[in-house]
Amino acid sequence: MCCGVMELPQPPTITHQSPKDFIIDPRENILIYCEAKGKPHPSFSWTRNGTHFDVEKDSKVLMKPSSGTLVIDISGEKAEAYEGIYQCTARNEHGTAVSNNIIIRQSRSPLWSKERKEAIMVQVGVSLVLQCRPPAGLPPPIIFWMDNNFQRLPQNTRVSQALNGDLYFSNVLLDDTRNDYICYARFPHTQTIQQKQPITVKVLDNSPSGERRPSFMAPLGRSSTQMALRGGVLELECIAEGLPTPEVSWYKESGDLPSSRMSFHNFQKTLKIADVMEADAGDYRCTAKNSLGSAHHTIKVNVKAAPFWISAPRNLILAPKETGILTCRVSGDPKPQIVWSVNGVPVEDSPKDMSRKVEDDTVILSDVQTGSSAVYQCNASNEFGYLLANAFVNVLAEAPRVLTPPNNVYQVITNNPAFLDCASFGSPIPTITWFKDSQTSILNKDPYVIHNNGTLEINVAQSLNSGKYTCIASNNLGTKENHVYLEVKEPTRILAQPEYMVVQRNRKAVFECKVKHDPTLIPTMNWLKDNGELPDDERFLVDTDSLTINDVTEEDEGTYTCVMNTTLDQDSASAMLTVVEEPDPPTDLELTDQRERSVQLTWIPGDEHNSPTQKFLVQYEDLLHQAGVWHNLTEEEGTKTTAHLDLSPYAYYSFRVLALNHVGYSQPSQPSRQYRTNPAAPDVNPTDVQGVGTEHNNLVISWKELTGLQSNGPGLQYKVNWRQKDVEEDWSSETVANASKYVVSGTPTFVPYEVKVQAVNEYGNGPAPEAVVGYSGEDVPMSAPESVQVLVQNGTLAEVHWEPVLTSMVRGRLQGYKVSYWRERSLHQAEAQQEEQQVLAFSGNRTDGRLPGLKPYSLYTLNIRVVNGKGEGPPSPNHNFETPEGVPGPPSFLRIKNTNMDSLTLEWGPPQDNNGRLTGYTLKYQPVNNSNELGPVEEMTFPANETTITLADLKYSTRYKFYFNAKTIKGSGPTITEEAITIMDEGYTEPHLPISPITQSLRPQFHKVHPIGSAFTNVNSSVVGEEGAVISWEYFGPDKNVYVEYIVENSKEDWTKEFVNGSSGSQTYLIKGLKPGTSYRVRVVVKDHSEATIHSTEELVITLPAMKSNQVDLATQGWFIGLMCAIALLILVLLIICFIKRNKGGKYPVKEKEDAHQDPEIQPMKDDDGTFGEYSDTEDHKPLKGSRTPSNGTVKRDDSDDSLVDYGEGGDGQFNEDGSFIGQYSGKKEKDTHEGNESSEAPSPVNAMNSFV
Repeated sequence: MCCGVMELPQPPTITHQSPKDFIIDPRENILIYCEAKGKPHPSFSWTRNGTHFDVEKDSKVLMKPSSGTLVIDISGEKAEAYEGIYQCTARNEHGTAVSNNIIIRQSRSPLWSKERKEAIMVQVGVSLVLQCRPPAGLPPPIIFWMDNNFQRLPQNTRVSQALNGDLYFSNVLLDDTRNDYICYARFPHTQTIQQKQPITVKVLDNSPSGERRPSFMAPLGRSSTQMALRGGVLELECIAEGLPTPEVSWYKESGDLPSSRMSFHNFQKTLKIADVMEADAGDYRCTAKNSLGSAHHTIKVNVKAAPFWISAPRNLILAPKETGILTCRVSGDPKPQIVWSVNGVPVEDSPKDMSRKVEDDTVILSDVQTGSSAVYQCNASNEFGYLLANAFVNVLAEAPRVLTPPNNVYQVITNNPAFLDCASFGSPIPTITWFKDSQTSILNKDPYVIHNNGTLEINVAQSLNSGKYTCIASNNLGTKENHVYLEVKEPTRILAQPEYMVVQRNRKAVFECKVKHDPTLIPTMNWLKDNGELPDDERFLVDTDSLTINDVTEEDEGTYTCVMNTTLDQDSASAMLTVVEEPDPPTDLELTDQRERSVQLTWIPGDEHNSPTQKFLVQYEDLLHQAGVWHNLTEEEGTKTTAHLDLSPYAYYSFRVLALNHVGYSQPSQPSRQYRTNPAAPDVNPTDVQGVGTEHNNLVISWKELTGLQSNGPGLQYKVNWRQKDVEEDWSSETVANASKYVVSGTPTFVPYEVKVQAVNEYGNGPAPEAVVGYSGEDVPMSAPESVQVLVQNGTLAEVHWEPVLTSMVRGRLQGYKVSYWRERSLHQAEAQQEEQQVLAFSGNRTDGRLPGLKPYSLYTLNIRVVNGKGEGPPSPNHNFETPEGVPGPPSFLRIKNTNMDSLTLEWGPPQDNNGRLTGYTLKYQPVNNSNELGPVEEMTFPANETTITLADLKYSTRYKFYFNAKTIKGSGPTITEEAITIMDEGYTEPHLPISPITQSLRPQFHKVHPIGSAFTNVNSSVVGEEGAVISWEYFGPDKNVYVEYIVENSKEDWTKEFVNGSSGSQTYLIKGLKPGTSYRVRVVVKDHSEATIHSTEELVITLPAMKSNQVDLATQGWFIGLMCAIALLILVLLIICFIKRNKGGKYPVKEKEDAHQDPEIQPMKDDDGTFGEYSDTEDHKPLKGSRTPSNGTVKRDDSDDSLVDYGEGGDGQFNEDGSFIGQYSGKKEKDTHEGNESSEAPSPVNAMNSFV
């Protein structure tokens, strides 16, 4: 409690005291505790055995300063002198508190009385009890039985120690004979052990006891009664005798045993129930059972209770005139008696107080007055004990005080409860109200709860609950407020948890642990292994969000946990690491069941290293034929440890075994002992027996030789047999060794032979071989196919037929026929232009074939040969045939020229492949409107000798699509297409997109673009005026994100991108705002949603013309007009002066000049554009340098256009590379006009202006 509260008056309160039953060690000083608090600090006094104990009169007794604790020095004194019942009293001016009655008793460990023990004689099989009967000590001693060597005597279901310390034998054995059965008693307070005289037991077998049913040795009879106190420990015991030794079991007749508080001891003979409750009362039955029967004993348990608190009286702080209640609610069995005292004096003996009313366990205080503070004692007792409680009533009048420190900052994690303290003190008890931030409402509804102690609870805190909170404590004497702050933080969460890993030994394991936390909290990442610290090993690398273990070993296996801690919360996640590696090799290979052609191999598997064995591989080494080379023999499942091995004769075997798991194969096991098999005749003959001739007069018989293991014995040879098939003759034979073929010479050409090869060795022949049919050698065919005929199907396909060559003339295995053919010339040409020969092979015994891919209207030649395995025969005589006419190929080109407002010219070239006699051309064309819809089709035909046509009466500024093909008498050939746009009318205004006009000032240029991929076709471009360009294309892709991109040529800047509606079909787009006189690279692209280009046209290069003039028309500016007027007025004045001087005989010939040039003051102004009339140099009308001139050599412009050429010498003006004008706006330079002040003529206004500028 706050220091300010401690300064208030307060009656005494006992804070610490010794236990009610205090057993002391007589070798140590006696320390009896009594501590109390109060304001003012209380004084202490003691009673002993109900009378005042004057501490000051006993020099052996010392009371600690500011305390009631007694220290009794018993050195030189007997501790018995200070035994008794002590009670402490603490009092100040506001009341008196008393302690419990503290009973002081000295611990005792008396000796055993001496007694002479006779040897106990007992027959085998009977029961026996060895009594201990230790002396009564304080507290009671702990009993155990040992022998002379201080070794505990063995106990079991037959021999056990009872709760009273006696040793029970259900039946004795001869082995129980001994003279050192010793009972020991250990006294815990004095730490002394007392020994009983040894007991001798002699077991006789001259009259052994027979088998019998169980009966109880303790307790006796069929039933007994036992009492237990609530909260204590209940121990029930049943010890039975019998032969064979009985087994004891327990159950409760009126309910279940309390499994959570129950335990069995002493070999089921003792049932122990802790923390006894009223429900534990009832009948408990123990049953002793052996093979001859059973016995039962029922223990009736009664549960009593010393007094225990239901609610102890609590201190009261009352303001004057208030009412308070003290309650002392207890329970017990029997029901406790309650006695109230005031300041240690029974109520009935204390002064009468009309404001106090006692009703059994309640004291009611009404209309209390200042100065009526006191301490009340409640004493509840029955025959098993008592309870004593002090509760003060403090009558105060105090304004509220807030005890919680100001400006506390509470931090809590989102979705957790938050508790904001507002501990207060005051009398009357203050009322607590809470406010948040600047709100005026009291926080006393969801989600807020105000507890009785003033604490504000937010059950589920959210970020919006953060802020400043104010608690106000108020009573009728005043108010006090306090401010605290709540910060709601984001929880710490592991986003990416470590995952279970199976890692091979010596590899690397990486556990990820990515965490999100509140940025204002400082996180700490810890990694644990099996809930302990990580090993101190440099192989363990802890990073910000991962744990890496390099060179993993078996010791690294376990559970790894990443723990992310902040000052407010934590989160953790775990994963297991399993280390695997190849299994250890099998061991202890043994050969059993040894036979002539088989043996049984057994082995013991090695360690699997956390990866189950999938299979075992058995290998063998043949030391006789191939020492040092191991061969795979058989495989067995990973669960087997034996293998039956089939063996071959005449081999020296050694075996080894490898184990395979998920990681790989183990090392081979140690080889088994050698096992030899006896020789025998071959079991198999050579395989892959073949008879093939290599020359026209031989037969080569070949086979695959047997291995050493297949030879089955020494002296392996091969018996080769052959004879001509279907000819009555005997087999010819030859025996060879160490060979895989035999050549038979002098055979006829390509005749069938039967051949066979048999293996033989010193122990006999192999099995009878099967005959194989082969052929002697082939020779080239002797004749060519005859009766060759060609049937022409059409201009590109012909069929050829022939008579087959006789089998006898083929002289080998017929493979087919080979047709060679070539084009001699086109029927248009008189001279031969032979093309490359083509060859078609027809397999098998064919008599016809097709020749595709011929060219129409051509002369062809062919011949045919027969083919066998040796080669080709002679060719048949050459045979000629002609192909008919076909449709022509596409025209070689189609160009569009001289595009005007209503006409254009088409040029074309004849097809490269006429495929016949051309009969003419067909042209179709149709307009295409702004929405890419096609208009009506116009069709024209032209003779074969025409190559150009001019189309008139077309619509201006219109796109046209042209379709063009050639024709023969067989029909029309493929069509080629082209597009063009007629130019715009002079008065035409720019239309809306997507169709853009082509201005008359420039001839449109169309560039045919081959698309990249198949999405774009017919890509063209043309310039529009000085700052624009039109791009047109056809697009057939599914994606709609179409863009036109352009960039200044040779520039390193990024491409400028403009979005276009990506609908399918023909599209046009006008690019505006380009720089005159500049070349651009332009392309059309299609992009996906990630802005990646998926289709693109080739780049087009467009060059814009230089501008005519972008300068401001000075003649239209007001200031310029005013300046010209001023200059004209000045010149007029000068002219008048000159005129006067001339009339006076001056030397200026003004009159002549006036005749040549009228006065500018009287020259008319053009009303339409405000320019000066006719003051231009009429000598030159040249275009500006760098501009383009149309094909007709004229430059047309609107009447409203103004050019500086009209005001000076256009030829002297120059444009730099970007089209800007450089130079002066001056007149033509006939001579240096600035040589002097004299002139032969009066200056013109234009010259005057040029000089001024």
